Amino acid sequence: MTEETLFEFPCQFPIKAMGKNDIEIDVLVIEIIRRHAPEINETHIKTRPSKDGRFLAVTATITANSKQQLDAIYQDLTDHPLILFAL
Repeated sequence: MTEETLFEFPCQFPIKAMGKNDIEIDVLVIEIIRRHAPEINETHIKTRPSKDGRFLAVTATITANSKQQLDAIYQDLTDHPLILFAL
C-alpha cells in the first residue's frame, strides 16, 4: 500500500527550524538534516535572526526522495530539546 502525498519525489523541499541564537543552532540543524540528506551543503542553507536577535531560523533546502525521509528529518528535529520548532 502506498502512502498518498501531494509531492512528487524527488523534489526540492525547504525545511525550516528555529532555536535560541545563543548556541550554534545552525550547525545543529544541519547536522540533524545531514543524517537523512547527506548531499546538503552550505549553499543550501539560509539563516535569519528574529527581530530582537534572540532566535535564529535556519532554512535548509534538500532534494527530498520520499515522505518517509521527510518524516524522519522532522521527527529528529522536533525530538531535539534545543530546537523550538520545525516547519
